[in-house]
Formats: sequence, C-alpha cells, structure tokens
Amino acid sequence: MARYWNRLSRRQWLRGSALMGSAPALLARRATALPDATHPPSNIYQKIGVRPVINCRGTYTIIGGSLELPEVTAAQQAAGQHYVQLDELADGIGQRLVELTGAEWGMVSAGCAAGLAHATSACVAGGNPDLHVRIPDLRGFPKDEVVIPAHSRNEYDAAVRSIGVRIVEVQNAQDFQAALGPRVAMIYVLAGPNAETGPLTYDVIYPAARDRNIPVLVDAAAEILTIPNVHLQRGATLVGYSGGKCIRGPQSAGLILGRKDLVKAAWVHGAPHHGYGRAMKVGKEEAMGMLAAVETWTKRDHQAEWRQWMSWMNYIAGEVGSIDGVTTSIKETKELSNQSPVLDIRWNTDKIGTTGADVEHTLFTTEPRITLSSSGRRHGDEPGGNEAGVSITAYMMCAGDEKVVAARLRTLLSQAAGQKLAIDNTPPSSDIGGEWDVQIEFAASRSMHSFYLRQKDCNIEGTHQGDFLVRDLMGTIHGNTVKMTSSIGEQHGAALSYTFTGTVSGDSMAGDLNLGEYRSARWSATPHKYRLGGPGRS
Repeated sequence: MARYWNRLSRRQWLRGSALMGSAPALLARRATALPDATHPPSNIYQKIGVRPVINCRGTYTIIGGSLELPEVTAAQQAAGQHYVQLDELADGIGQRLVELTGAEWGMVSAGCAAGLAHATSACVAGGNPDLHVRIPDLRGFPKDEVVIPAHSRNEYDAAVRSIGVRIVEVQNAQDFQAALGPRVAMIYVLAGPNAETGPLTYDVIYPAARDRNIPVLVDAAAEILTIPNVHLQRGATLVGYSGGKCIRGPQSAGLILGRKDLVKAAWVHGAPHHGYGRAMKVGKEEAMGMLAAVETWTKRDHQAEWRQWMSWMNYIAGEVGSIDGVTTSIKETKELSNQSPVLDIRWNTDKIGTTGADVEHTLFTTEPRITLSSSGRRHGDEPGGNEAGVSITAYMMCAGDEKVVAARLRTLLSQAAGQKLAIDNTPPSSDIGGEWDVQIEFAASRSMHSFYLRQKDCNIEGTHQGDFLVRDLMGTIHGNTVKMTSSIGEQHGAALSYTFTGTVSGDSMAGDLNLGEYRSARWSATPHKYRLGGPGRS
C-alpha cells in the first residue's frame, strides 16, 4: 500500500479494514492500473429511480467525472474512522505531496475550482486574516487585479472572479505588458494549445511575470499529473488539478501545487477556517483519498492503460466499420489534457438514414444506457452536408463496455442502412417574422426577453435579446411547430445556449426551453405592441 499507511499502526489498519467490510475483496478484484472488469452493482442509483450510464465521453462532471480507484475508496473509508486536527492534516499531506510530486508544497481542495479560488485568495490576501474576512469586498486591498489572456477565458475562471478581483483581459503581448501594473495580484492561464502557440504563449507570460514578481496560476484541471511538474518547471507559480478526472481520486477533490508560501496561504483562505472559503470545505476523507490517488498515480502502469484503451477502440471500430458506408479512425492524442484514444465513427446519410444526434439520443435514452458525442448534422431538417457521426472516448470506459457499445452501435447503424433520412418538408402554417415579447419561466423566477425574427419559407433567423446580451438566433418552422436556437460566448468566458421548441397558435407561441447545462424552462411569446400604435408584426 501507499507510504502514508506506514503512519498508521497495524492495529489501526486492521480496525479500518474490518469496518470497510468488502473493501479487501474489492481491492483484489479491481486492478490498480486498469478499470475494473465489470461495473459494480448499480442498484444504489436504480432504487431511487436514477439510471446509470456507460461513459464513452470522458471525465465530464455532469456524468460523474471518473470512477475512484479502489485505493482511494479504501483510504476514505479508513480516514473516516478517526478524528484529526485539520491544519495538522494539511501539513502532513503538504509534505507528502512534496515527496511525491517534487513541488515546493501542495494542498487538497474541494475540487479544482475551489483550489483556483483559494489560490486567488492567497495572491490578494496572502494569509492575512484582516484581509481574509473581507473577501470578496476588496476595497482597500493593495492588489485586486487578475490578468487573463483572452485565450484563457473560460467557464471556470468564475472561481477566480468569485474572490472579487477585477479581471483585466489582454489580447496580445503588447496589451499584456501594459496591463502588469502595481495592482496586479495574479495572472491566470488555462493550460492547453492556445497557451502553447497563441498570441500570448507561456514563453511570453512567465518571464514578464517573474520580472515583476507576479504569481502565475495555471489551470490544468483535466491534465495528467506530470512528475516533475511541467508547468512549475516552465515558470508557473501555482498549478491546479481536478482530483476526479484522470487521477481518479474523489470527484469532490482537487490539488494545488507550487510555491510553498502561497499554497500555505491558500489553505488559510479555505475551510475549516471561517470567512469566504468556508463554503468550499474538503473533509479529512476526501483529503486522504486524494493523497491516495496521487500515491497510486505514481505506481499505475500508464502504458498498459493505453494499450487497453486502444484494444477497446479497435474492437468497436472492427464491429461497426464492416457496415457499408461507415468509416472509422482512431486519434491517439498526446496532449496533457484529456489524454485518451478517441474513436471517430462517420457515415454518409445518403447510405445510412440517421444522424449522429439521433444515434446519441437513442443510446442515451434506451437500455443499456450509453453516453457519447455526436458530430455532423444534428437533425434531418437542417441544411448542410450529408456527413454524420459519433465519437467515443476510451478514457473512462470499463472493461466489457466495448462489447456493449459495439453491439448497440452496430444494431442502430445496420437498421438505418439503406433507409432515407427523414426530412420534414411540411410548409409553415404562418409567418412569424417580426418582434415578439418573450416570457420565460425559470426554476424560481421569470424574465422578459425579445425576439426579432425574419422568416423565409421554413427558415428563421434573427436575434434574441436576453437580460443583458443580444444573441444571433436561427431555426425552422414546419406546420405550426417551431424550433429556434441562440447561443453566445459570454464576456466572462462562459457560453449560454437557448433552444426554444414549441407551437404557434394564432398570435402566440409557447413551448419548452432547453438551457443546456442549466436544464430547462418554459417560454411563451406574443407580438410586441408598439406604444405609438404601430403594427405588432411586419
């Protein structure tokens, strides 16, 4: 077992093992290097009406991230049998992470996003409790700005912004140099190709930050854990990882590695200490589980994992590639983020009358339930090419999944072979061009939006005015059925997508609103009434 177990007496370990019940059998059945041969019983979910899925997409939080390694589960169960002083635990884990990773110090956070927030707090408050208790009100703080290259804006920089800092977004090297003033507390960079080859690469960022003594925080949530750490070696001050992705630790844990004083300050700005960070509590169980995951990471046979993943992708490719009109290819990505073989399955809808979206939807809504990604045309009523497809990521699959997935895909594509893709040619029942007042009923509130629509035959285009921003909108109307989609990448990096489906009835429209990750709502629309008595619609 991992080295930290040596700190437990034999008696403590036996006590923990007895309380774990079936944990030793679980350890014997599940290999550390590879996912278990079969899925564990799923009735824990089914008994409350929740249907588990076979994960062919990857480490998405919405579908549970990854499956914990057995060492992680065992560590959490053992840790839960004793009380410890959490500051002392943080020091012990920090020192062990130094030994394992070569970083100056490390800490476990309640997920990577929490770690980003704590790291930002460390850079603006430095462990000073007088400042800490005022976060996110940074008035009077000597440093309250964070510089972010435009290519690094993303949904997760909300964790940085939550501390109350002012974001300075920069486009190029000239803007970056000009932005590095005396109030800059930190530079935030999202790890990935844009930071390697874009207008603001690591090689531009690190020297300028070092010359001005400004910390650089790298968000490497979905990356593999490199030892020695590639980001810290290149010049980053701090780097954050998700625990529940490729490291296969607790889904609710993350890592911050880097400069010792700042990592220690980051711990001060989180739970169990009071103030803003109290909301992002990591328990003793998750902390020890995350340490166990890092311990195990250093011992896993990563080459054997890759060979196993490739065998699964080759098996599925062989099963579906024999269908006339289907082509397959495997991409062996070596990027640090989401490092996994990906199988791309494509077909011509003239030969196989279904779309990637239809296949994705069928697999997700029937049994056995499978989640994967679709590409190409989404629906038969959309204009465009006749290419469609799905992709499968091996990363989080379990042994045996490949046979289930291959059989289901082969059945669906074989059934659609030789069929004509269904296209709705029903003419529109009315012209809905013009300005509309749109009422949206969210989970616990309502809001008024606006549509500005132009219609040509069955096609709709225009704009969707939301609470703050205007989005381009496109869609169709067949008979009295309307479907319109608007989306935009917001200024802060997050993307919002609205899909309106509904029915036109006289001078009104109503239906369901798909909000993507924000679930669903209801909408209704009526022609806008101009105050000066003008026509409601053109």
